[in-house]
Amino acid sequence: MKRRHARHDPGMEAAADAARLHELGYEQRLRRTLGLVDNVVVGIATISPVVGLYSVLQVGTSVLGPAWVWGLPVSLAGQCLLLTVYTRLAGRFPLAGQPYQWTRRLVGPVYAWFTGWLAVCAYTVSNTTIAYLAAPWMLALAGWAPTPEATVAVAALFVVVCAVANVLGIGMLRRLLNCGVAAELVTVLGVGLALLLVFRRQDFSLLGETLGARGAEGGFTVGAFLAVLAVAGWVFIGFDACVAVAEETHGASRNVPRALWWALLSVGTLVIMNAIAVSLAHPRPARVVTGRDRDPVGTAVVSAFGSWSAKPFSAVVLIAFFACGLAAQGLTARTLYSMARDDVLPASRLLRRTNSRQAPGGAIAAVAVVSCAGLLLGLRATAIGSLITFGSAVIYLVFLLIAFAHLRAQLRAGPGGGQVPVARRGLVVTVLAVAWMAFEFVNIAWPRAILAAPGAPWYQVWAAPLVTVLAVGTGALYLAAARPQDKVRALSAHDESGPTSPP
Repeated sequence: MKRRHARHDPGMEAAADAARLHELGYEQRLRRTLGLVDNVVVGIATISPVVGLYSVLQVGTSVLGPAWVWGLPVSLAGQCLLLTVYTRLAGRFPLAGQPYQWTRRLVGPVYAWFTGWLAVCAYTVSNTTIAYLAAPWMLALAGWAPTPEATVAVAALFVVVCAVANVLGIGMLRRLLNCGVAAELVTVLGVGLALLLVFRRQDFSLLGETLGARGAEGGFTVGAFLAVLAVAGWVFIGFDACVAVAEETHGASRNVPRALWWALLSVGTLVIMNAIAVSLAHPRPARVVTGRDRDPVGTAVVSAFGSWSAKPFSAVVLIAFFACGLAAQGLTARTLYSMARDDVLPASRLLRRTNSRQAPGGAIAAVAVVSCAGLLLGLRATAIGSLITFGSAVIYLVFLLIAFAHLRAQLRAGPGGGQVPVARRGLVVTVLAVAWMAFEFVNIAWPRAILAAPGAPWYQVWAAPLVTVLAVGTGALYLAAARPQDKVRALSAHDESGPTSPP
């Protein structure tokens, strides 16, 4: 009993966290204030059931009709395979910037730098798209017309507000996310149950219908379901934010793995339930299939509760977007900070700087500037869809690289294999995770005109593979010119002798 009590003693836990961080080569620079529930909230905010549902419901329905919802549990099951990898590595290496930090220890410097670089590219694009998608809700509540210029300007304001909140420190971020996620979860759960149990208009058999969807070609086809799996893959990402704040979480080796499962499964359950509820409560689902209803969630809510509910529901949606934007910026900034403290990025001295509140202020500022620059693409609205596809595809590529690194470590007898022991069941799950991530990366990146805006030019249809090649090529040029891998090798050689803590 004494041993169990000591293990959870706050003072001893803080000392153990700092000691483990020291063993991994770093001193405690970020403020460690988050508990298990706080970490779960960060993950839920980033995945966001509201943002995820609004991003995919209309697109999925237009591809396969109401039957598209069956792609969601399949995609969630695939992500659970990856989560088994994440939970093992999060317990072993409780570090921020996991794409770079984990693969650095499991494979090597070149592989690690590429993985971290691709993660930064994907996360930054995600920040831009979250802000752009939030802007129409801000404009609607203010009663302003959603012109391209107004949308970009308001989205830039969204980015700046999120950056200011992040600069104020992890304590402020924790309070804002707790309030935002609480409002989001109560509303999503209440509205979803009400639509499903009280205001259902359609029979459950509708969930097997395509209603003449353009991707179904008159029936439930393999090609259409693959497109739906690509769309569903956009939803269940962002749980890695739980790991991004590992160095700010008490008992990180114990709490972060648990938080990953709580965040993904709770959001997954809510998204699937609400996707079904909206489909069955919608008065005219055929209008969603044909694209005449671009806001099926809002239509279902207003038709059920009345016109008075439009403004309050819009306010909750905007709160969800703000929570998602706050957490996503924090994820990106901590990934930059984690790489920069190894001096492997341009302007590393700025990016690894922390402010008086022990927040990565330099990285937060850089994320805000780049995200605002990316919003200029929003002046051509069809380009945003290409950004969403590219960002999702590259995130799955990062997932694939991490899962493969874990598999390699399990199969090899080198340092990585020693830190990640081989177990037969765990090895099988890792193989399945690698296979699923490879499939989803190719599936999401695959150029499909049906997932692009009507009339989109060819380069927008091919945006995901083209921009992925551009990101890889840019990273390769930087590796050849700046050789950050040499610095990583030097750091790895000194990991056992003491902490790495650049000035």
